[in-house]
Amino acid sequence: MASPATPVAVTIGGVRTALVTGSSGLIGSETVAFLDAHGWRVHGVDNNMRRDFFGEGGDTTWNLERLRAATRRFEHHALDVRDRDGVRRLLAEVRPELIVHAAAQPSHDLAASRPFDDFEVNAVGTLNLLEAARHEAPEATFAFLSTNKVYGDAPNEIALVELATRWDYADPAYAGGIAETMRIDATMHSLFGASKAAADLLVQEYGRYFGLPTVCFRGGCLTGPNHSGVELHGFLNYLARAVRDGLPYRIYGYKGKQVRDNIHSVDVCHAIMAFHEQPRPAAVYNLGGGRGNSVSMLEAIARFEELLGRTLAWEYVDEPRRGDHICYISDLSRFRADYPGWELTYGLEALLAEVAGVAPGRG
Repeated sequence: MASPATPVAVTIGGVRTALVTGSSGLIGSETVAFLDAHGWRVHGVDNNMRRDFFGEGGDTTWNLERLRAATRRFEHHALDVRDRDGVRRLLAEVRPELIVHAAAQPSHDLAASRPFDDFEVNAVGTLNLLEAARHEAPEATFAFLSTNKVYGDAPNEIALVELATRWDYADPAYAGGIAETMRIDATMHSLFGASKAAADLLVQEYGRYFGLPTVCFRGGCLTGPNHSGVELHGFLNYLARAVRDGLPYRIYGYKGKQVRDNIHSVDVCHAIMAFHEQPRPAAVYNLGGGRGNSVSMLEAIARFEELLGRTLAWEYVDEPRRGDHICYISDLSRFRADYPGWELTYGLEALLAEVAGVAPGRG
């Protein structure tokens, strides 16, 4: 039991309190709405850095206003996670029992042109939050939205077979996807992957060294209708917009057969809450849609064209993005074993229809 002098997470007036960074982004906003609907008080941290990174298309103001209109116990803080003192002051004031860290510079293309911003947001910002949590809310569950890019391009070393519309694993050992045992060293990550790997390791270390209940969710393709998708980040969302609005679209390499597994942001929230209810220190899980929710770029284009009744005029660039995965499917077996009550609620067809805007959302 903590001594009276030790800061602990508190429940105010019977209402549980959470802090969510990147609260106007895809996962952050979904988490805010999810927690608010379940009676939590939520403090959101977001300074709309996505607009600075990606221009008008990345502006998340609309999502912040949506949250303000739709929630009951949400308070927004226009705070930069790089502000070490500001982050600690907020943690000291709020003392949440759950911290969901979703703020990030998310593009490995952009990282190469803005390496200091990338590393300071992704790695140093995470360190600021961990230190603040260690001193001000050490019992709080710390859920970090990491990325499968921590594996660099090591997944590209897996033998593949070329099918009509996609690449797939030739080795049956990978039929269920890529597990957490995939190495993270001796591989090219992109600067974005390196900064996220640094943050991922820090989150693990604060679990192992200090005993904080931390988890790294190494996300596949996280998606949903509340994404401010742009060409450099937000695969399905931007693709749906391109088909619907006639936007320019480029496919970079691999014949357009590169594969991603897709998970709806609501199902990410369910995973976060499953962990919060039974936390453990230094946990690491791959989190995506698995094989059932996998789709190649060519397959996604064809499906959105069918759903929206439009044809996409796309350009092929015969040079893949550096460090990009050819085929990535998340092996979900470790998380399912530890949290057998969790399951995907969105299959691929329902997810694509909602992102395309032709089906109502559900949670």
